[in-house]
Amino acid sequence: MVTDKGVWSRLRLRLLFTGPTLFAFVAVMIVPFLYGIYLTFTNWDGISTTQSLVGFQNYGAVFKDAEFWKSFGLTLKYVLFTVVFINMLAFLLAYLLTKGLKGQSFFRAGFFLPNLLGGIVLGFIWQFIFNNVLVFLGQKMGIGLFSTSWLSDPNRAFWTLVIVAVWQYAGYMMVIYVAGLTGVPGDILEAASIDGANGWLKMTRMTIPLMVPSFIVCIFLSLQRGFMVYDVNLALTKGGPFKSTELVSMHVYQKAFLSRDYGVGQAEALVLFLIVAVITLLQVYFSKKMEVEA
Repeated sequence: MVTDKGVWSRLRLRLLFTGPTLFAFVAVMIVPFLYGIYLTFTNWDGISTTQSLVGFQNYGAVFKDAEFWKSFGLTLKYVLFTVVFINMLAFLLAYLLTKGLKGQSFFRAGFFLPNLLGGIVLGFIWQFIFNNVLVFLGQKMGIGLFSTSWLSDPNRAFWTLVIVAVWQYAGYMMVIYVAGLTGVPGDILEAASIDGANGWLKMTRMTIPLMVPSFIVCIFLSLQRGFMVYDVNLALTKGGPFKSTELVSMHVYQKAFLSRDYGVGQAEALVLFLIVAVITLLQVYFSKKMEVEA
């Protein structure tokens, strides 16, 4: 039987260890999130010391904002290509670097390195490459594709964002796939070889199904980073030319802070959060159904 004294003693002990972390989580995450929801119902401009409640007026403005939905559609396209290319390249790199190649640890570190660079720095580096290095090489070698800067072409600027994202995150996802590949039981693959299974069958029928947890994590991270990208978008293209690369996070920032329409900007951020949350939860839910055990 647990006495009242015992209950209070255990409660104090738990608060001693979890209290500081719980307080920090509530103060940094929960309170700002709830305050942000409150601001979606106000007409605050981000500067004024006063604000008035306007009900659901800001949410109505979100659904009438054609620029928001245009940037959201562009973001969906960006997420689709980055998720596919990042995970395909990461899995290929992980597969090659778990085959006992000489110096594979060095190559793993090298491919992971771009993930350590900040988005702003990364954007400026690639801006120099696209504006100067590739243009110089294209003109000197007569390669028409690179003779002009991709960043000045509305049709090609989008692909610069995709290339930089793949270059930045493929190495990071590769580390997760390496862990997944090394966790596949060797005795199962050996038994399959004895039964006459070739490399393709072992890959598609055993290795990939056993690596579903790794795919779930990598696709989830790719989705989340794709929807939330802002720093590289700002440093590399600034949304141009002619807003052809303005992704949704940049649009929300401009709506809130540059247009001084914080209420609508905050409402757009909350709508974006809900859409991304639903998409990622569905991805995890359906991916979990594909998991198998060795």
